Amino acid sequence: MSTTLPSAPSGDRPIPHLRWWIGGLLFASTVINYIDRQTLALLAPFLKQSYHWTNSDYANLLISFRIAYSIGQAVCGRLVDRVGTRRGLSLSVFWYSVVSVATSLARGFYSFAAFRFLLGAGESANWPGAAKAVSEWFPKRERGLAAALFDSGSSIGGAIAPFLILPIYFRWGWRPAFVIPGLLGFVWLFVWRRMYYVPAEHPRIRPAEREMILAETSGLMVSAERDSQWSTLLKLPQTWGAIVAKALTDPVWFFITDWFPLYLVAKGISLKTGLIAVWIPFLGADLGNFFGGAASGYLIKRGWPLGAARKALVVFGGIGVMLLIPTIFTANLAAIAALFGVATFCYAAFSTIANVLPSDLFTGGAVASVFGLSGAGAGIGTIIAFELIGYFSDASRALPGHSFDVVVLVAGVVPFVGMILVLLLVRNTRATEQGLVRPI
Repeated sequence: MSTTLPSAPSGDRPIPHLRWWIGGLLFASTVINYIDRQTLALLAPFLKQSYHWTNSDYANLLISFRIAYSIGQAVCGRLVDRVGTRRGLSLSVFWYSVVSVATSLARGFYSFAAFRFLLGAGESANWPGAAKAVSEWFPKRERGLAAALFDSGSSIGGAIAPFLILPIYFRWGWRPAFVIPGLLGFVWLFVWRRMYYVPAEHPRIRPAEREMILAETSGLMVSAERDSQWSTLLKLPQTWGAIVAKALTDPVWFFITDWFPLYLVAKGISLKTGLIAVWIPFLGADLGNFFGGAASGYLIKRGWPLGAARKALVVFGGIGVMLLIPTIFTANLAAIAALFGVATFCYAAFSTIANVLPSDLFTGGAVASVFGLSGAGAGIGTIIAFELIGYFSDASRALPGHSFDVVVLVAGVVPFVGMILVLLLVRNTRATEQGLVRPI
């Protein structure tokens, strides 16, 4: 493997703890990713009035994003395994930043749908790429915390978005509210191109850190062509465990991120007075990400087997998300915000484990591919969920304050089902003995 990169910065001093700076870049990418996608959700109550959209119309706009995102996660996961993390994430961020800015040109339902489709295609590489970067840069004892760091960008981005998007909207209108956040990606891209290389080739990594990382990961950078074949991966129960972990949790999170403002309005709470509550679920998720990563790492240091440490957080999350259900019985803003905040804390602990499972279970040549498959499963689940949310919330409009009751009930139960399936599927099997899957 060559250690000379013509485009790499040279002559600079090594950066201490460089892997965590890389983790910070992955976090920043996710923050920008979520600010861009949250723009429509935050403007939805206003755009619905301007363009006379129903909840089903809005659901179809979200679904146009999800269709591209679902296909893109599977395709981009394999693409990132082939072209590498640096190039794959560069293409992704450039694409979705251009689309975010271009959304300001939308003129109605169909043009919004087209731009959301293109945005979903561009954003789909972020999580597979980040997962692969974690597998390249972090030993297993730190992988959970590193995954929590980049995944927490979704909750931070969602929490920041209202305070960025809504002031722009109230001052200048909805078109600049798409343009200004979209420009952030180009700033990130400049830094990323200068900073990211694999540990073996990075010009600013300290020798001790390089040796520590490569001692665990160098043997895992095997042929992507051999390891990322979908036909091989889909025969393994561990692959399906990774898929289920995302497919039965992510739709709940996307319900909260994309529908929470409309849910508050349906409860009779105005968006201006309820703005303080909009960011609380994101804050809960942010704390839950780090709790999940730190807690599983702590259990590993205490001598727990890797699988047991991960599954303990899966159980915690699957049970905790059921706290969404009591919100059916109240219209009190503080109670709703608190319950959603705790539920998203528990969800995020589960989600952190879902994000780290591909790198726990598979070698470097398959990590992004498995993550892409799990993302595609999550996308399909989210598409189905959004169709049902649009249908049931429109059908229940005659019930003031209760149009989302069925939706919230299902959202509280589905991750519990996912918890059970993960416990059954993620285990050591004959494939582990044959070296196809790493022991857990």
